[in-house]
Amino acid sequence: QVQLVESGGGSVQVGGSLRLSCATDILRYAPYCMAWFRQGPGKEREEVAHIEFDGSTAYADSVMGRFTISKDNDNTALYLQMNNLKPEDTAMYYCAADKLLWGDNGWSKCPRKDSDFDNWGQGTQVTVSA
Repeated sequence: QVQLVESGGGSVQVGGSLRLSCATDILRYAPYCMAWFRQGPGKEREEVAHIEFDGSTAYADSVMGRFTISKDNDNTALYLQMNNLKPEDTAMYYCAADKLLWGDNGWSKCPRKDSDFDNWGQGTQVTVSA
């Protein structure tokens, strides 16, 4: 069973920063796509950012230029640095992982749908107040 444990959430004022962490050891044993999702009050879950096996990243338009996804060098944690936070960033943030497969074109890419991610953490709450 893959374990993903998020931490780092909290309450901040508009313009503040938080750094979310997702502790896991899966990256040591197999290639995974890693991603951050969030679900705000009354909203559907949405992908915030993901990082491919080759290190390339992608972001939702709403967080581009403010959030940065990264992995540590020991492959034991995933991070989300969040700067210039806005009230609309208020949500439960989840770490997700999907095991990649080797094919004719190399390693597969991150899933396009959240339902295709195999592994999820319990979430960490981020609240941004004016």
